[in-house]
Amino acid sequence: MSSAGLGRPIAIRWSPLVTALAFALPVVFVLAPLAIFLVYSFFSVDQGQIVYAPTLANYLRFFTDPVFLPVFWRTIVLCLSVAAISILLAYPTAYFLTTLHGRWRYALLMLLMVPLLMSYVIKIYAIRSILGLNGFLNKALVGLGIIAEPSTLFVFNMNAILLTLTLLLIPFAILPIFLALERIPQVLLRASDDLGASSLQTFLRITLPLSLPGVASAASFVFVLAIGDFLTPQMVGGISGFTFGRILYSQFGTAFNWPFGAALSVALAVVVIVAILLGERFGRNRGASL
Repeated sequence: MSSAGLGRPIAIRWSPLVTALAFALPVVFVLAPLAIFLVYSFFSVDQGQIVYAPTLANYLRFFTDPVFLPVFWRTIVLCLSVAAISILLAYPTAYFLTTLHGRWRYALLMLLMVPLLMSYVIKIYAIRSILGLNGFLNKALVGLGIIAEPSTLFVFNMNAILLTLTLLLIPFAILPIFLALERIPQVLLRASDDLGASSLQTFLRITLPLSLPGVASAASFVFVLAIGDFLTPQMVGGISGFTFGRILYSQFGTAFNWPFGAALSVALAVVVIVAILLGERFGRNRGASL
């Protein structure tokens, strides 16, 4: 029997196992924890002990308490703002990269991705030192005469969270947009130029529509990362910068109310799933129509 014939049954015999492992990993590390959170959300806590009796009290508390729902919506608006600002800053950067030729394009792209290799906490401390009362931003504004004295506008409030999250997550927006722009066939751009279209017309009618799937992916990616972040609001938000992530952190930490924290996590997971599906559907529809 040939070596090819001997190898074929082995490949057929191992393929179901490989397929099972491929499905098992997401089930074990993604679906199972989500299912556990969902089950825990129907329990309650009594005098520090978890009561394993099904109840909807946690969800009723979330929807009726005057604290949680407003913070939830305010956090969603904050993260949408972070996504919008990140896209507005990332798109010109990604577009500029695609205009470069040779090794400079990918060299600059790698430089923009270098912050992703740094410690998240170190980056937050660095940004907080820039935004602080004695930070670079306040010193520059005072030196230019724009403000008379250092301002607290950029530290320990929602503005600080907005700026910090935007600076931290811009690389995650640049890469999908860059990849979408790079995949646009150059022949379309040359044909537009040959037909007499201006650079602005080519951008509005070809480049921008064809890059929208990358924009949708970047927006959903940044939104999901921002809404699940509790460390940044904890470090730069102060008392007035209270987000839904900090509430979740307090329920699993200081309050030790895991069932209620699980119910809040389910609400957050629903928003995350909707954001991912909207981004994927919008990107797919735009890609199919074009």
